[in-house]
Amino acid sequence: MENQAPIHVLLIEDNPGDRRLLQELLRDVTSVPIKLDYSDCLRHGLERLSSEHFDVILLDLFLPDSQGFTTFTQLYQREREVPIVVTTGLNDETLALKAVQEGAQDYLVKGQITGELLVRSIRYAIERKRAEQKIREQAALLDIATDAILVRDAQNQILFWNKGAEKLYGWKAEDVIGKPVSELLYQDPQHQFQAAQQELILNNEWQGELNQITKTGQEIIVESRWTLVRDDEGQPKFILVVSTDVTGKKQLEAQFFRAQRLESIGTLASGIAHDLNNILTPVLATAQLLQMKLVDLDQRSLQMLQVLETNAKRGAELVKQVLSFARGVEGKVTILQIKHLIREIQQIVRETFPKSIELQVETAAHLWPVTGNATQLHQVLMNLCVNARDAMPEGGKLNIKAENLTIDESYARLNFDAKPGNYIAITVADSGMGISKELFERIFEPFFTTKELGKGTGLGLSTALGIIKSHRGFITVCSSLGKGTQFKVFLPAVIADSDSEISVSDVCLGHQELILVVDDEAPIREVTKASLETYHYRVLTACDGVEAIALYAQNQDDIRLVIVDMMMPSIDGPTTIRTLKEINPHIKIIAVSGLLYNYQSTPADYLGIHSFLPKPYALRELLQAVHEALTLVD
Repeated sequence: MENQAPIHVLLIEDNPGDRRLLQELLRDVTSVPIKLDYSDCLRHGLERLSSEHFDVILLDLFLPDSQGFTTFTQLYQREREVPIVVTTGLNDETLALKAVQEGAQDYLVKGQITGELLVRSIRYAIERKRAEQKIREQAALLDIATDAILVRDAQNQILFWNKGAEKLYGWKAEDVIGKPVSELLYQDPQHQFQAAQQELILNNEWQGELNQITKTGQEIIVESRWTLVRDDEGQPKFILVVSTDVTGKKQLEAQFFRAQRLESIGTLASGIAHDLNNILTPVLATAQLLQMKLVDLDQRSLQMLQVLETNAKRGAELVKQVLSFARGVEGKVTILQIKHLIREIQQIVRETFPKSIELQVETAAHLWPVTGNATQLHQVLMNLCVNARDAMPEGGKLNIKAENLTIDESYARLNFDAKPGNYIAITVADSGMGISKELFERIFEPFFTTKELGKGTGLGLSTALGIIKSHRGFITVCSSLGKGTQFKVFLPAVIADSDSEISVSDVCLGHQELILVVDDEAPIREVTKASLETYHYRVLTACDGVEAIALYAQNQDDIRLVIVDMMMPSIDGPTTIRTLKEINPHIKIIAVSGLLYNYQSTPADYLGIHSFLPKPYALRELLQAVHEALTLVD
């Protein structure tokens, strides 16, 4: 008791008798220490409140300078933090009740006041005011929270709706209070909502992800936490719901997992392509060589060799598509104006597509240039247009648009492959059948196609993706069943010096130069040896790097050129090349690989490569590469 701070009370009362009565009543109370000060009018009371701290105010409604309910309102407008207990006569109890409804904590009727009642009313007023302040503070915290916070009753009608919920869902609090949450936020409340509700009843809490909709009908994903509060009898009273928008996070996760899956498929495709190229190389070269050597072939046999050559080339092109998906195709890179490519595509579409397809082309007046391979980018755009055509068998609209876009950090965070910077955005949109959600995640997978058997390889979009990635760009897709599909290709607008064109010389016969061919595939060694010898070259062959190094050491004065496969057992191509360079720093080397080995990413003076030849290569390509390497001046 001695250490308890007294309750500081301000009594605003002009009647001396009432004032002395209250003083006497408080003096008789020993349960709590009370310090009482008083003012005889409202003006003096307000002056005291501005200069001193009080725990509670006892206010008479009828004062010399203020009368009735106005007395309370004038005081309450000036002082909202200190709790107010109104004192009034019997005839004015209605005014006192009105004051309590507007913010007073309690009221006392003169003539019925006891010391115990007075102290109880003072303490109740202080506690109630503190509780109100705490509630207001908590409500303010709820409103500044970024999460959507709502409270619903046992019938799932909304009782509370914070600012975070307004921002996330688009509904104002006054629009949703009293409405059932299941009808407001769910397209199909019978599934997720009902299942979560059942678990909540059993465990008093639930946590998980929910698919919801906003006021505008936008589909979102939230991570939600539900807490059930029960009354004293154990019956459900209300449910507190805290939800966090994770739509962007889930989209990024989906992009990441899709990229991982495509990378795994790409690795598998690379290995298959390497083996196929090693198989196709001798087939193609042999078919070409036989046609030149066997001059007395009958027409039927010649046609069969030509069929073999044609189909070997078609197989090689198919493998190149796989590789372009898996690793991205390296090719001649020059400064390009996309509008020129679009003009070519526009001409092809108008000449070859059905007249039932209406083409609309829109290009910005001053498109930024990009660096890239014109043939590859032409292939990407043509593939997207062909897919659009196939999606509109009954006709429709095909729109092609090119524009300059600058991507900021916010957009880049929502797109896994995007980086901030300047881009050319090329949109190819159709009004066709659209893509279902079940198929949407698989459209970039190689060999996946929705077309009939024999009408598509399933490599078009995977190839396009590989090409755009090799250009440091990315692709976005949006589609709606029955409304069409839109592909958007983003290419970095990076200006670089144009690569000079290398003219292709006519293939020249050899002059008995000695060439070392190194490959672990016997058919490739044999057909390459036969091809080169036909064109007046001499050839040594080695089955691996160890044999190649030994042969070169024995014949280095005669060997003019080495053709090395980059993937071999024991000692691979790069290691073989580095060893040969140690023997002769000026050695001339052609690298070959079934994986489109990117020698351009490794300094030429490090590997010592003069040129690169992708498998399977045609006879003319082999002879051209050999001729250029031998005539190259160091």
